[in-house]
Amino acid sequence: MNQTLYQTLALALGEEQVMEKEPMRKHTTFRIGGDADLFVIPQNAEQVKQVVCHAKEAGVPYYFIGNGSNLLVSDNGIRGVVILIADNMKAIEVEDTTIRAQAGISLASLAKQALKNELTGFEFAAGIPGTLGGAVSMNAGAYGGEMKDVLLEATVLTDEGEIVTLSKEELELGYRTSLVGRNHYIVLEAVVALEKGRKEDILLKMEDLAQRRRDKQPLEYPSAGSTFKRPEGYFAGQLIDETGLRGFQVGGAQVSEKHCGFVINTGNATSHDVRQLIEEVANRVEKKFGVRLHPEVKMIGFENDR
Repeated sequence: MNQTLYQTLALALGEEQVMEKEPMRKHTTFRIGGDADLFVIPQNAEQVKQVVCHAKEAGVPYYFIGNGSNLLVSDNGIRGVVILIADNMKAIEVEDTTIRAQAGISLASLAKQALKNELTGFEFAAGIPGTLGGAVSMNAGAYGGEMKDVLLEATVLTDEGEIVTLSKEELELGYRTSLVGRNHYIVLEAVVALEKGRKEDILLKMEDLAQRRRDKQPLEYPSAGSTFKRPEGYFAGQLIDETGLRGFQVGGAQVSEKHCGFVINTGNATSHDVRQLIEEVANRVEKKFGVRLHPEVKMIGFENDR
């Protein structure tokens, strides 16, 4: 790794915010991944912009992660700079029925703030194990709700290095997609618009959804959540189950016996195990039903696998 870039970033942000050879398994919910050459923890939007600018000047690739809940990192690690936007950027402001928050806040924390202020409409996201930035980027959703239902606007860093605020319409939110992801923008903060509600009702709904998650999802194992995008007109988990792949295993990676839409790490899975399993599942489902499953999980670092 470019030592000059390390020194530049350490000088600009402080040595405690820039790490070398950081194990990515510590930063993904799969608990899988080799080392990142550089791992940077900015504290605000300007520092994010600085890191990107310095990485571009050095000709070094850079990647953004939140809490790694929808991410598979190669066992060979990441050649370049990983920029964390999680607990280091989680400031939040509540004004009447709107909440403005930095992109690193977890959806669970934002849901708790909504509950505290008796605001309803965000209950669906309380159990999604991701950050606000990631949720905006992929228009995250669960139990009939999506970010596009509540999002007002988002402030992003463009690929050209500009910080701009985009309305919900400009973000072009679709099923697990948005302008942010397609254009490689980075979400810095977002505003959601909710409605006044009764704290008791909001809490009851959050508890009901949490129980449904515990009943149906393999939360006791490391995973990246729902592994495949929902194919139009079908449910991925049902197709996988009907292909006879419940419990199917490659190395330490397994199709969950509790919910076939989840690939889990049984304890010692490698990224290669997970990738091979995902490919095999997609191939077998396509052979049986003529429907191709596409992974929802983002994969980085695999260009280093030679």
